[in-house]
Amino acid sequence: MAGQDNAAAGRPRPSGRLTAALEAIKAGAYVVDGQGRIVAVNSHTELLLDRLAADLLGQDAHDLLHRGPQGQLLPATQCSMRQAFHAGLPAQGHGDHFARRDGSLLPVSWLITPYAVCDGEAGTLVVFHTEHTPHPHTRPPQDPESLSELQRLALLAETTTRLTATLDVDEALRRLVDLVLPRLADWVVIDLITERDEVWRTAVVQAADGRLIPHEDLQGPMPPVPERSPMPLSRALRGVASTLAGPETYQRAPDSGIAVEQRRLFDATGIHSAAIAPIRSTREVLGALTLGRAEQPGYFTAADLTLLEDIARRAGLALDNARLYQRQRKVAETMQNHLLPQMPRVPGLEMTVRYLPAPDASQVGGDWYDAFTLSDGATALVIGDVVGHDLEAAAGMAQLRNMLRAYAWGHHEPPSRIIQRLDEAIMPITDVTMATLIFARISRTETGHWQLTWTNAGHPPPLLVTRDGLAHYLTDGHGLLLGTGAGTTRRDATVVLPPGCTLLLYTDGLVEAPGRTLDDGLNRLRQHAAALAHRRLPSYTDHLLHRVHPPGHDDVALLALQTPLAEGPPPHQP
Repeated sequence: MAGQDNAAAGRPRPSGRLTAALEAIKAGAYVVDGQGRIVAVNSHTELLLDRLAADLLGQDAHDLLHRGPQGQLLPATQCSMRQAFHAGLPAQGHGDHFARRDGSLLPVSWLITPYAVCDGEAGTLVVFHTEHTPHPHTRPPQDPESLSELQRLALLAETTTRLTATLDVDEALRRLVDLVLPRLADWVVIDLITERDEVWRTAVVQAADGRLIPHEDLQGPMPPVPERSPMPLSRALRGVASTLAGPETYQRAPDSGIAVEQRRLFDATGIHSAAIAPIRSTREVLGALTLGRAEQPGYFTAADLTLLEDIARRAGLALDNARLYQRQRKVAETMQNHLLPQMPRVPGLEMTVRYLPAPDASQVGGDWYDAFTLSDGATALVIGDVVGHDLEAAAGMAQLRNMLRAYAWGHHEPPSRIIQRLDEAIMPITDVTMATLIFARISRTETGHWQLTWTNAGHPPPLLVTRDGLAHYLTDGHGLLLGTGAGTTRRDATVVLPPGCTLLLYTDGLVEAPGRTLDDGLNRLRQHAAALAHRRLPSYTDHLLHRVHPPGHDDVALLALQTPLAEGPPPHQP
């Protein structure tokens, strides 16, 4: 029993997205990884094989299921499905058998195709069906139409998985083109309706000689959609219907500018048969998808329109999600960029800031920096991170920034006391749950040196780098993050900055990344910060971010300053 428990613990857990994609296939379907182990199944598989998903996951599909016509174990060298799996190419077959839970044989026809499991990991999709009640030693007849249906279901499942795996519009369009060419046609045309209700011919791509060739000369803005035109593309862009078309469709006198462009398309591409379908979301028509055959023989039929409509419907949902996601990202970035301030000019100090947004819209939000002059002439420095990665975090950041500026200007108190006031006000006044920050003041001493006094509320420590390349973290003055309600007393720390040094205040996106510990990130930052000590500040910050920031991860705010090489007397105070 202990061995069984350990085996169960080691079984892979299928992703929800992968399982949902398989459920859309109305036949038995499962996915295996690169070693042939089952990583996801649908409910039809469980029903046909009389096996629970838990009994299938993690098992070698060949050893568990593949059998000869008499129920005997089938050597891998005699298994056509196993050979196709190792070849890594699409294949289909019939007259084979799977073992059910009770030992009886299930006669199957099958189709396999390469399939991305998750994060680009290569896998294989297996779709199978039977037309007869399972009975030992029976063989199913050939049925080309059923095999064609399996191909259609496999394509739709792949379309759903690949298009929903990205939230970038351009990438979704590239994947859509790759899905249909050259499998269904040798030309694809995508017309999209922009947010200003303009039509843009976004993609015209040809499949030839094993390559996908974009034709940018046929792309670009299109005339407006006519309200009553019966022509196929116009109807599709209005969301009316899918239609078959050919060059003769557009040889008559054009009724609109779109008809003129369609005639130009058919003349330039040599398409002799086309199928056109609307691309719809749940809310609106987003455009039209056209498949064309020029070199490929045969004409599209009404049955082909059904498949095209299913593909276009999935494309519409994916594009709509991507557009909404990018719109949210643009709003968040615009909001945050307006909230992040310009740096004040401080005689004798050089300061610079950098802000790098995360690649995902859901990750835009809480990182911020600030610097401003205090009423006593000192300069305040702030780096912070509001918990959360969305528009609410960006709004909470704005609330904290404004409150902190007011407290710092109105009270001549140490940084620790200012932050204590801010912490006390977070819960009753703001929508912020928790936040980290460093609040510091920098000023000239009577001897002309620059002095930094700071308090740290749960934030990664500042990094001080001397001109000689000595780097160490300022770990004093550390306390709890804001918003805990603990009401603890906060501490200040003070250091005199050496001439020509660089001080770095940063958010955790610079030192945290999946698969890397925080200590690893801090050591990496210290190593590269020390190596760049001789550079001027703008070059310093750019090279540091290039070396240290993990691409494709969290957003980063960075505030850096350098003291002059030679200390001078403090400015005259009237």
